Amino acid sequence: MQLVKASRDALLKPLTTVAGIVERRHTLPILANVLLKKEGDRVSFIATDIEVQITTHADFGADPGNESTTVAARKLLDILRALPDTDDVSLSHASNKLTVTAGRSRFALQTLSAAEFPTVAQPETWSASLSLPQKALRQLLNMVHFAMAVQDIRYYLNGMLLVFESNMASAVATDGHRLAFHAVSTGTVLAERQEVIIPRKTVLELLRLLEDTDEPVHVDVAGNQIRFRFGDIEFISKLVEGKFPDYKRVIPSGYAKEFDVEREHLLRTLQRIAIMTTDKFKGVRLQLADNVLRISANNAEQEEAQEELEILYNFDALDVGFNVSYLLDVLGNLKTDRVTWAMGDANSSALITVPEDQNFKYVVMPMRI
Repeated sequence: MQLVKASRDALLKPLTTVAGIVERRHTLPILANVLLKKEGDRVSFIATDIEVQITTHADFGADPGNESTTVAARKLLDILRALPDTDDVSLSHASNKLTVTAGRSRFALQTLSAAEFPTVAQPETWSASLSLPQKALRQLLNMVHFAMAVQDIRYYLNGMLLVFESNMASAVATDGHRLAFHAVSTGTVLAERQEVIIPRKTVLELLRLLEDTDEPVHVDVAGNQIRFRFGDIEFISKLVEGKFPDYKRVIPSGYAKEFDVEREHLLRTLQRIAIMTTDKFKGVRLQLADNVLRISANNAEQEEAQEELEILYNFDALDVGFNVSYLLDVLGNLKTDRVTWAMGDANSSALITVPEDQNFKYVVMPMRI
């Protein structure tokens, strides 16, 4: 049966959407495949790694009737990308083979039964539902994702905390050395507060798929699952079990020493100073006194760098060290002209915020230089 007949680009779009979560190496070979499910003119593309599942649809079914099969996602994607963009492509299924035909090109790929494909079971009802614009959710994730841990033994830190409450959605990420918090308005009134931890892979895939538009994202939460629906995409993810740190206790308040600085200027300065750090030691030294911020670094080869910035600072002198990577991460992700920096003493964490915006907070621990 001919499953699909469409232009190369039309076929590439849904396949690229779902193929991002497909791992090349799996204990279950079928998890390297994409499920093609044809129901009349409507063709569904489904990919999963057991933890997350993405489904998208397109209306370019060919022969009448229904048919389902699975085929190696990466291989099919590579073939389509290599074909001339002027060719129409047809996908046909017969005798456990998927035949890809375009112009004078023909490829026969091995298939596995659709009945063996482990789709994620969804709950009958969802305990909480809300909607917000795609660009709002994308911004929420983008403002904190860089602070997630990577392969930490505390598995709940390898993800992001999402908090949904009346009219607000908040995201928190931390690796134990720094913490990022951001909140956006949703316009949805929830009966009760919801806290969930979503996996790192889910966050990165959503950042890839969400667009900067006002089109809505419908978010549903139930048990150990969360579902995002936007455009032609349905994204389901398991939640991370565990107790996320109390972020409200981590975010300091009442710091007396505070100054504003131009974000881009500080970012470029730190990038230059960071050249003198090493992979083993990323420490930079910040010295504040008499309206001057002096930033310096040195390494084991007795090399050093130093640069000064003029700021409004009339408090006691302060000498403190930070991991420069943590500072570059936040300054590189923010898009504001200026940032506000607040500190207590050399042993206290620093609080970086955005002027006139209480919805973003970044906390970074000091280090010994």
